[in-house]
Formats: sequence, structure tokens, C-alpha cells
Amino acid sequence: MGMKDTSSPEPMKIKVIIADDNSFVREGMRIILSTYDEFEVVATVNDGQEAFRYCKNHDVDIALLDVRMPNMNGVEATKLICEQTKTKPLILTTFDDDEHILDAIRNGAKGYFLKNTDPERIREAIKAVYNGNIIMQDVVMEKIKSSLKEEKEAEPKVDKSLFTEREMEIMSLIAKGLSNKEISKQLFISEGTIANYITSILDKTGLQHRTQIAIYYLTGKIS
Repeated sequence: MGMKDTSSPEPMKIKVIIADDNSFVREGMRIILSTYDEFEVVATVNDGQEAFRYCKNHDVDIALLDVRMPNMNGVEATKLICEQTKTKPLILTTFDDDEHILDAIRNGAKGYFLKNTDPERIREAIKAVYNGNIIMQDVVMEKIKSSLKEEKEAEPKVDKSLFTEREMEIMSLIAKGLSNKEISKQLFISEGTIANYITSILDKTGLQHRTQIAIYYLTGKIS
């Protein structure tokens, strides 16, 4: 009658898919990740379409997506994967051009890393994204900030009727790249209060994090 469970449960591995049209990069990344116990590379694919299809039909935790791929690029794949699966996309690319960074984040990418990043940092990034964090490499954040600064004096393109005056103020300072601590000093309100305002802004817009707020403030686009 009673069935004995003799096997001890294995620790859960983070299931990763790698999408890149360059087989050398794809294989290299697979080998790197396979050296770490906490990852299981469940598939390697050529383009965004294959990545999306795989994530839709299988249980995948993290999708590492190249930006430039045939058939469907990483930005488009990010959008579909976020909309229709539970997989978290992490953009991995040699290109650090602003347009793709912004588009990928708008579409729900949880992080953005350059391919020449040290393997140990890629490992940490995947684990952080798996645990619900957003990962932006410094060089990439600088790109975003510089592209946002060029537009920062522009009239905001958001629907002002949705937000209080204070929320508009906080969004404009986020768009200028200020941290909560810096906003707190400028507006003479506590960091806790600012965090509450940010939560309210995220609730009203359906956005997920402050980088998306900055982009939304300047472009008026949610996705």
C-alpha cells in the first residue's frame, strides 16, 4: 500500500532558453551556463519566433534573447513572451543602441546585458531576474539616461488627467534619472512617500518599474 519515496528531491533548476542566430554565441552561452549547477539550458534556438513558440509550449523561467535575429527579433519576441507566457525575457546583445534598449524595456524585458559581460555577472543577472528583479548594466543605464536627457526639457506626452500634480512632478524627476533619495531631497518628502507615489503611478499605468515610467513620461507610450 504505502509507497516509499526513496529519492531526495533535487533542488529546482532555473530553466533557460537561449535565442541567437549566431551558433557560436548560442553554443558558447550554453556551455557557460551549463557549468553552473543552478541552470538547466532547456533549448537553444535561432530566432525570436522559435523562442516564443518554445516558451509557449514548455515551462521556461528565463529567455535569453539576442536583439537582432531573422524572422522575429528579440524586441518583438519579448512582447509576445511577456503577453502570453510566464517566461521572463533577458536581452543579451552586442548592440547597445538606445532605440532597441527602450523598445525592449517597454515590451517588458526584465534586463539588458551586453554579450561580452563576464560569465559570473551573467549568472548573477539571470538569478536576479528569476527572483523578480530588474537588471540593467551600468553602460546600458547610461545610454538610457543620456537619450532621456536629450528629451528631458520636452513637454511630457502623458495624459495629465490620470495623475496628480505631485505624481507628474515625480515622473519628471524619474525621467531625469534621479533616484528616490535625490527626489526626496528635491521635494522635501520622505523616500517612503515617494515609493508610495511610484506604486500609485505603476498601478495607474500597468507599468512594472521606474525605467518604464521614465520612458512613458517622455514618449506617452505604455508599450
